[in-house]
Amino acid sequence: MSHWTAVCQLTQILPATGVCALVNGQQIAIFRPRDDEVLFAISNIDPFAQASVLSRGIIAEHQNQLWVASPLKKQRFRLSDGLCMEDEALSVATWPVRVTAGQVEICA
Repeated sequence: MSHWTAVCQLTQILPATGVCALVNGQQIAIFRPRDDEVLFAISNIDPFAQASVLSRGIIAEHQNQLWVASPLKKQRFRLSDGLCMEDEALSVATWPVRVTAGQVEICA
């Protein structure tokens, strides 16, 4: 059963960056692309390198969609749904994320 888990304060995630949180045994990368409360949560595991690095990737916009590029092999993952631009079979999981009273919460 899924439930909302508090992971950090919104102010702890700088705009245009990501952080990693361990939620129910899963490494989840949380991204804050802009200086607002719109956040995205995807798996932190790069499926190409099998490394925990996606939270350290670079956020970019392509065709009006936000993506993160893996810092290792540069494959891009769409933040809204985890789709891998280079190989759809290696897309990553996503989770609902919200901000409640300044607290970032993940539903996992």
